[in-house]
Formats: sequence, structure tokens, C-alpha cells
Amino acid sequence: MFLEDVSSEPLWYVVHTYSGYENKVKTSLERAIENRGMKDYFFDIIIPMIEEVEIQDGEQKSALKKIFPGYVLIKMIMTDDTWYVVRNIRGVTGFVGFGNKPTPLTEQEIVALGVDASVKPVVDYDVGDTVRIISGALENFTGVVESINTDKGQVKVKVSMFGREISAELEYAQVQRVF
Repeated sequence: MFLEDVSSEPLWYVVHTYSGYENKVKTSLERAIENRGMKDYFFDIIIPMIEEVEIQDGEQKSALKKIFPGYVLIKMIMTDDTWYVVRNIRGVTGFVGFGNKPTPLTEQEIVALGVDASVKPVVDYDVGDTVRIISGALENFTGVVESINTDKGQVKVKVSMFGREISAELEYAQVQRVF
């Protein structure tokens, strides 16, 4: 077996594809998994997308845009057989990793991409804690955490600005606890 240190747990891997082939790769892979009876080894296949809203001729239109063109994320148990199935799908150029060894995504990368809802980010602040905003329009302001929305990965902070208090919804990574 050429894959060493293989985990029996499903992990997220990144597969590089020809640009524009992401959907074809996903469909072909799903078909190959079904045909080969390998459902126990593959758990999810994602093409990361973001909804983009455009205003054209006074009308609001939304469209899905690929975040990482040319890449597909796969949650799978890596074995020689699963590697072979993925690697031989038309349009796949290879796994992201070193040489022939695919490198799984770290937990931090999974959280940052927001691809696995079962992995919740851990924050070091609670409601009522004082935090400093470290990025965005309110950078360097301090405030008090009003609420934490784990589903959206956002925190609501009450900030005192020019003698008035305002509430701002920010991403987890935009605030840091003040000790």
C-alpha cells in the first residue's frame, strides 16, 4: 500500500480538477461510488459556492459563484481503492498534497471554509465579555458581547461610538477577547 498513515476516520480532502469540470467531476464521482458500492467510504462531496447579489437594470439578481474554481472538496476515508476511484474520474488532475500523498484539511481550514456543520468553531469569549474588534470597519474599537450565533458563526457586539451605543454583527474571527 503506497498510502501510509491512513486514517480510518473520514477526513476532508481537496481534489484539483480542470476549470469548469467541477460539477461533472462531482456527478461522475457520485455515479462511480454508487456503481462500485463504496458509499461507506464517501460521506460528502462539495463544490464551495457563495451567493452573489447583483443589481442589473434596477432588479436584484442572485447567482451562485464558485469560491475555488478548479477544486472539489470530498469527505472520505482514504484507502488505495478510494484514492484510485477519485483519481481516475475524468477531469480530476489529482489530490492536493505532496507527491502522490493527499493531505487532509485541518480542523481550522474546515471551520474557515464552513464546509462541515458538525465542526463548530471554539471561541474564547462569552456573552458579557469585553472584546476588541481586530478587522473590518470598526477595527480597534472595543465592545461587549451581546450574543453569539453559532449557526452563522457570528457574534453581536455592543460598541460605544461617539457617545452612542451601536450593535454590530461580526464574524468570530473579527473579534478578540480583551484580558
